[in-house]
Amino acid sequence: MELRRVRYFVAVAEELHFRRAAERLHLAQPALSQQVRKLEQELGVELLHRTKRGVALTSVGAVFLDEARRLLRHAEETARIARNAGAGASARMRVGHLSDAVPAVLPRAISAFASRYPAVEIVPETTTPRRAVEDVRAGRLDIAVVGLPAETTGLRVTPFAEEHIVAAIAERHLLSGRTQIPLAALADTPVALLPRAGNPAFHDAALAGCRTAGLSPHLIDVAEPTVEHALLLVTSRNAVALLPGSVVDRYASVGVTFRQLEPPAPTVELALVTRTEPIETSIAAFLRLVRELDAPARKVASLLGALEAADDMPLSA
Repeated sequence: MELRRVRYFVAVAEELHFRRAAERLHLAQPALSQQVRKLEQELGVELLHRTKRGVALTSVGAVFLDEARRLLRHAEETARIARNAGAGASARMRVGHLSDAVPAVLPRAISAFASRYPAVEIVPETTTPRRAVEDVRAGRLDIAVVGLPAETTGLRVTPFAEEHIVAAIAERHLLSGRTQIPLAALADTPVALLPRAGNPAFHDAALAGCRTAGLSPHLIDVAEPTVEHALLLVTSRNAVALLPGSVVDRYASVGVTFRQLEPPAPTVELALVTRTEPIETSIAAFLRLVRELDAPARKVASLLGALEAADDMPLSA
């Protein structure tokens, strides 16, 4: 399928008139009509209804028009990236993320993408959930990592990782010897939770998990919205901090140990947010790559969930 024929079809579909489309393309009308007819023959479908008054899209043509526009945009973006690479320039892809929500699949995806598309420069930026979404809408960010639910109306949302909530516990705490911590066991312990503004989805999920466990936690004030400050409170107050699981591999603190929560533990769905249209080829490629890398982890999680459900089923008499 030749791109020029696709481009010709789009012009006719937008003008709904062969003469006007021919003038727009600087082509002779018979040549344009012939090329569109060859495209229909190549596809084996009728894209246009032709009458003496003009043309109209068939139902198949209306569907193909959306795909044709997308194909032309991707072709133009691919050509632009190639031209930039040939000239020694780099395209840029700006990725906004929360400071406390960087699941392992994200740096793996960035590393793999950089290897496959060396002409595209990835620029990570730390941001807040609300600002991240607004920046995507305004075009200041290409991709943003946010926790769900979030106000993403009009944007493309690609779920890509599940963030588990872990407990950071002072090593001198009585619960530190356990491999897993039931939320209900925190009834008599001060609990540090990062301010809601920094990660509303995580904050709400943690409190919802406490309520489900019948716990009304004694929350201590976290004056500075950072993981480091929460860990200092853990050691100074013999407290427990509920934190995103992705912080475990990035933070080590003397006197603090990280423990998984006992099932059913609350989780937060993380998603990549992008604009819907037009979506550049590089962004679409990054989304595909993240889904590929995340698929095995989701499959394992699904199997483990099925096994846990099977264990909980009562034995038949």
